[in-house]
Amino acid sequence: MKVCFVVMGFGKKTEYETGRTLDLNATYETIIEPAVTAQGLRCIRADEITQSGFIDVKMYEMLLRADLVIADISTGNVNAVYELGVRHALRPNSTIIMNEDQGKLYFDLNHISTFRYQHFGDDILAREAKRAVKDLGELIGAVMAAQAVDSPVYTFLPKLLSPRMSDEEYEDLLEEAEEAQQRFSNYMRAGEKFMRQSRHDLASLEFAAARDMKPDEPDILQKLALTTYKAMLPDEISALHDGLEIIRLLNPEASNDPETVGVAGAITKRLWLREGDRESLDAAIQFYRRGFEVKRDYYNGENLALCFEFRAQVQEEHSEKVFDFMCAHKIRQRIVKSLLPLLDSPDFFDRPDKRWVYATLANCYFAIESPLEAEAFEHKFLGAAHAQWEIDTYMNGKDELFAIRPERLATLSPAEK
Repeated sequence: MKVCFVVMGFGKKTEYETGRTLDLNATYETIIEPAVTAQGLRCIRADEITQSGFIDVKMYEMLLRADLVIADISTGNVNAVYELGVRHALRPNSTIIMNEDQGKLYFDLNHISTFRYQHFGDDILAREAKRAVKDLGELIGAVMAAQAVDSPVYTFLPKLLSPRMSDEEYEDLLEEAEEAQQRFSNYMRAGEKFMRQSRHDLASLEFAAARDMKPDEPDILQKLALTTYKAMLPDEISALHDGLEIIRLLNPEASNDPETVGVAGAITKRLWLREGDRESLDAAIQFYRRGFEVKRDYYNGENLALCFEFRAQVQEEHSEKVFDFMCAHKIRQRIVKSLLPLLDSPDFFDRPDKRWVYATLANCYFAIESPLEAEAFEHKFLGAAHAQWEIDTYMNGKDELFAIRPERLATLSPAEK
């Protein structure tokens, strides 16, 4: 059975020139793997044969021996671009480059044919996935049949001979990579299943096992930190501190990843609520502010507004109290203004985060004293929620909003009430 070796990043990665975040796992699972297997090839992902992120003999052997290499260089992933270069040096043909539609082509690749596809937010919509699987499958079939030179190295050095290597240990390498790929996928899918069931203690065990296989991947550390603090084991305070230690591995103080700063903000906000430590509240504001100001992330924005109101309650100066409440009010107005147009988008109902859009709008409308709009969006959120923990999270946030309501109203002008 012929082998397709897939070179790409793992998890959610940020394209730093545009600030967009792309879920590369979605690219692999909804486009690449289905297209490859439909053409009758074994599909093996590069990150399953690396050791601690270092390219080694196994990686070079796969880049030489694979019948087809697909390199997704979206977000300018340096490892993927380097491995693509190695492939071009080792083999004259059977290499496909992929890049997200808005992504820049790095290095001197503009003259090389590239397969394009579209992300929607950090995910891929079903319609685009279906289109891309079909078109990529046809391209794979054409490339495998033609065996034409597609490496710029062999194009400009046509007399260069590609190296050869024996079949010894190659099959063992393939089986080892496939077994690791399956084992890792099982950990991640089991963790996500337990999250949907609100069984965070079991989810954290699965994500910890995945973390042991890929110690530095942000997507895994984010999920592990989230489920660790939500498991509340051996007690809530200990779990919060354990979760904070995990997310600090991603340096949230300097991160522009909305998921990283969002998890760090959630943990420090809860530490403030449980321990009353002003330092934790200030840290939560710092984290949420990064996520909202850098990426305009509505989850971070909603929680930033709430933390401003928490701080307003403990401000000693009246002017500082009013300032914090007004900051919260203005942030919510900006969130509503940015989210409402999404509801009219033809792709809105395909968005994987639409339930959180509803929840955010409901909370914002409750806070700015528009109960009819808030109740309508709350009803939509409850109908779209995936898990009980999501409903619990929303209801806890709503309770916090109403607990602050008397002081909030005291700072609003008559026109804003």
